[in-house]
Amino acid sequence: MGVSKIEQLIEDIYEFVESCKMQPLSSTKVIVPKDELYDLLDELRLRTPDEIKRYQKIISNRDAILSDAEEKATKMLAEAEAQTNALINEHEIMQQAYYQANQVVHEAEEEGSRMIQQANMDAEAIRQGAIAYTSDMLTQLENVLNNAYESTKNKYEGVLNSLKGNLEIVINNKKELYLESEPAGSYEENTTNYDTIPKDEFDFDENTFLEDID
Repeated sequence: MGVSKIEQLIEDIYEFVESCKMQPLSSTKVIVPKDELYDLLDELRLRTPDEIKRYQKIISNRDAILSDAEEKATKMLAEAEAQTNALINEHEIMQQAYYQANQVVHEAEEEGSRMIQQANMDAEAIRQGAIAYTSDMLTQLENVLNNAYESTKNKYEGVLNSLKGNLEIVINNKKELYLESEPAGSYEENTTNYDTIPKDEFDFDENTFLEDID
């Protein structure tokens, strides 16, 4: 079986992530261009329903396989009955006709049963294969999205930590400046408590990130 379009898209996403520049001072994190990643994910999202429909169609062929097997079995039974009637009409070989007719009917029933059983087995194998393939495909997609999510989350957390550190430096410098310029005991601290800044404005929100992708 050739590589499907969705498999190719997943491979493209892996190659895209591998080609991204490494984040400074890190051997495991990369800088991911958001727009390019979103383009690949949008294309993957558009392709996924078509791939699932294709494998659902394979599963639906099970009924066609069973119907064909039953039709062949019915035809064989009809032929066996026709042969039985022809043999019975020959009086001189009446006993032989019954024997041969019974043999034909028995063989036809066995063959029909075997064909139906095989058709059921083939249909089940197709169904299980399609389900396994679709599950693997969705697992790969889940891994790609999770990696993108973690990379973006780490990037925003790094920015927040850097801003907080710079804010602490500014506050300390301001405090030192007042202490040096004001008479002893006259300094009245008038600084911003960075811990009171609403973190909701900067916190990385998983739900918001996923909504942006959608």
